Amino acid sequence: MISLPELTFVGILPALLLCAAGVVILVVGWFLRRGVLVVSCAVGIVGIAAALIANNPLRFANDSAFSNMLAVDAYSWFLNIVILIAAGLTILMSVRYLEDEGIAMYEYFVLVLFAAAGMMFMVGGDHILMIYIGLETLSISIYILAGGLPESVKSKEAAMKYLILGGFASGMFLYGAALLFGAAGTLSLTGLAKHFQAGQVGLLAKAGMGLILVGFCFKVSAVPFHMWTPDVYDGAPTPLTAFMSVGVKAAAFAAFVRVFFEALTQFQVDWTQILWALAVLTMILGNVAAVVQENIKRMLAYSSIAHAGYILIGMIAGGKAGISGVLYYLLAYTFTNLGAFGIVALVGRKGEARIMLKDYRGLGNSNPLLAVAMSIFMFSLAGIPPTAGFIGKFTIFSAALAQGYIWLVIIAVLTSIVSVFYYFRVIMKMYMETPETQPAALQLSPATAAALIISTAGVLYIGIFPTTYLGLALESVKPLF
Repeated sequence: MISLPELTFVGILPALLLCAAGVVILVVGWFLRRGVLVVSCAVGIVGIAAALIANNPLRFANDSAFSNMLAVDAYSWFLNIVILIAAGLTILMSVRYLEDEGIAMYEYFVLVLFAAAGMMFMVGGDHILMIYIGLETLSISIYILAGGLPESVKSKEAAMKYLILGGFASGMFLYGAALLFGAAGTLSLTGLAKHFQAGQVGLLAKAGMGLILVGFCFKVSAVPFHMWTPDVYDGAPTPLTAFMSVGVKAAAFAAFVRVFFEALTQFQVDWTQILWALAVLTMILGNVAAVVQENIKRMLAYSSIAHAGYILIGMIAGGKAGISGVLYYLLAYTFTNLGAFGIVALVGRKGEARIMLKDYRGLGNSNPLLAVAMSIFMFSLAGIPPTAGFIGKFTIFSAALAQGYIWLVIIAVLTSIVSVFYYFRVIMKMYMETPETQPAALQLSPATAAALIISTAGVLYIGIFPTTYLGLALESVKPLF
C-alpha cells in the first residue's frame, strides 16, 4: 500500500497568497484598459497584507513540511517579513514610475510577486533542491523585469548580462549540489549535516561546498563575483533595482546562512577563512569604487557590494549574536536602500534622464522634504546614529570582536569611514551647491509618498528603538543552533 506524505500548507501559505494575487492581477489586467496599474498595485498590496497575516504562525513553529523539503520556523518568519516589506514598498514606488514611463505593464506587478514567492522558498528551503527552485523562480522573474524599459538599450543590456551571468552562477550552484549528493547521497540539509558529522568529509564534498559558495556569492554581489552589479543596477528600472538590492540579497543571505550553518558546519574552519578574504575584498572594492562614481545608481550599486561585505562579517562571527546581527542588518538595509532608490526614481523622471550626482544640486531648496529623507537614508547607509544602519553595523562588528576578529573589524571601520565621503557628497550636492537651472518641484503620488514615509519611519524607528527588533532577530535564529 502506498502511503502519501502528510501535507501541511502553513509553511508555503504566504508564498501561495502572493502567487494567487499575481494570478488575480493577470486576469483583471486582461479586461481592464484604464487604471490597470492602480488596480494591480492595490491587488498586490492586498496579497502582501494577506501573506503577512498568514506568515504569523511561523514565528512559533519549529517543524518541517513536504517531506522535510521546507522548514517552518521563526527564521523563515523573520525573513519572510523582510521580503514582504521589500515587495510592498517596491510595488508602491512602481506605480508612478510606470505611469511616467508610459508603460501600462500590469505583468510587472505579477513578476514582483512571483519573485517574492521564490525568495520565500529560498528562505524556508531545508533541502538544496528547494532552495534551487526558489532561486530560479526569483531569477527568471528578475531577468524579465530588468529588461522592462522597452525603449532603453541599457535596460536590455542589463537583462542580458544578468541572464548570462546568472545562468552561469545557477549552473555552478547546481553542479555543487550534484557533488554534495555524490559525497553524501542526500541533499537534505539535515541529512548532509549528519553525514559530515560522522567524519565522512572528502575532497568531493569540499568541491561541492566551494561551488555552492560561488553561487551564493554571485547572488549577494560579493567580490570577485560582483561584476554584474553596477551595469544591471544602472540599466534596470529604478524601483526594480531597489527590489534587487534588498529582496534578492535578503533571500540569498538567508539561504546562504541556512545551508552553511545547518549542513556544512563541519567545513566551518575552511569556509570561514574564505569568507574572511571575500569580506575584506568586497568592503574595499565596493567603497573605493563608489567614491569615483558620478552616476548615483552606480554609486548605490557599489555601496550595495560594500554592504554585502559587512553582512559577511556577521556570518564569519557566527553564533546567535552574529547571525541575529545579519537578520537585523537585512531589515535595516531594506528600509534604507528602498527609500534611497525611491528618491532616485523620483528625481530621475521620465527616461531616467537625471541620475547623475549633479542633478541633486539644490534639492534641499526645491524639495526640502525629499532632501531630508534622502539625508536620513545616506546617514543610515554610512552608519551614523541614530539610524538603523548604525545599529546594524554596531551589532555585527560587536559580534565579530567577541569572536576575536579584530583586524576584520578594523578594516570594516576604515572602509566605513571611506563610505562617509560619497554618502555625504550627495548631501552636500543637495544643500551646498546651486543647480545650473532651477529644478521643478517634484510631485509625489500617494503611493510613492506612502513608500517614502514608511521607509523613513522604519530607518528612524528601528534605529532609535532597536531592542525589540534585535530581540526578534535573536529569537528567530534559535532554530539554526
